[in-house]
Amino acid sequence: MSTQPPKPSRLAPYKEALAALSQRTRTPLPSLAISFAVLHELTAIVPLVGFFYGARTLGVGESVVRAIARPGALEAEEGSAASRFRDTWAGERFKEWMVEGETRVERVGRRYGWFGFEKGSKPVSNAPVESPTARAEAALVSGRIAGDVANAVVAYALTKAFIPVRIGVSLYLSPAFSRTFVQPIGSAVARLFRR
Repeated sequence: MSTQPPKPSRLAPYKEALAALSQRTRTPLPSLAISFAVLHELTAIVPLVGFFYGARTLGVGESVVRAIARPGALEAEEGSAASRFRDTWAGERFKEWMVEGETRVERVGRRYGWFGFEKGSKPVSNAPVESPTARAEAALVSGRIAGDVANAVVAYALTKAFIPVRIGVSLYLSPAFSRTFVQPIGSAVARLFRR
């Protein structure tokens, strides 16, 4: 009767890589994970606010929404740059992010009374059962998105487009952020509970 060696876990290579990263950066793994999570959220909030105010200052939100959402809205001829971009994979993804962004902007606007929405108001729907995504896509295509809503939708889509950069920055800064903020705060909290 021979016993077979235990089958290695599918997560074993990841565990080894994370342990090596933790050892190389001289940072405990839980602290590193918390640092990444905090930085990932910060790299979402800061660009979102920056893109929103940038679009608002330049007044480009409505133009971008019209150019991406509706064929023939801005271009005079068929072969324009907006038309070519809209027909690519990136253009389709950007449109999906804009629809998703409009849904989120509407929800936040109705909850807090921002972007011209009345605080606590419910969405008005002509159809008896219409999903928020379908309503957002209809608003995007019909061109009813304007002003700060358009700026927020563009900011959301641009922030989504920068996710590879955001992840890279978060990964790069995680060890330093952990040593500078997370570990000292964790030590201070631990000292409070030891007394």
